[in-house]
Amino acid sequence: MNTLAHSGGPGPWILLLPLLWGTVVIGGVTLLRRTAPPGRRGPRSTGAQGETAVEPSPIPLLGRRFAAGEIDEDEYWRRLSVLGEEFGRGGRGGAA
Repeated sequence: MNTLAHSGGPGPWILLLPLLWGTVVIGGVTLLRRTAPPGRRGPRSTGAQGETAVEPSPIPLLGRRFAAGEIDEDEYWRRLSVLGEEFGRGGRGGAA
C-alpha cells in the first residue's frame, strides 16, 4: 500500500478494469440473447424461418389463407368485408 502512495497513484491503466468488466457483461448478455429458445425471445426477435414473434395483421393472414387454398373466394370476401370494417382505413368511428 505504501508503494502506491509514493509512486503517484495507480495511473491511467486503472480505467481498463471497468472497460474489461463492461465488455464481459455486454458479451454475456449478447450470448444469452442469441442462445435463448424461440419462445423466450422478445417481440423484435425473429424465429427459425425469419418470421417475427408478433402476430401478423389479420388481413394479410386472410390473404395468405386464400392463396394457400384453405378458404374459397366467397369466404375470403365475406371475411374481408368484416375485417375491413374493423381494421380498414376508416377504423372504428371514422368516416368510411
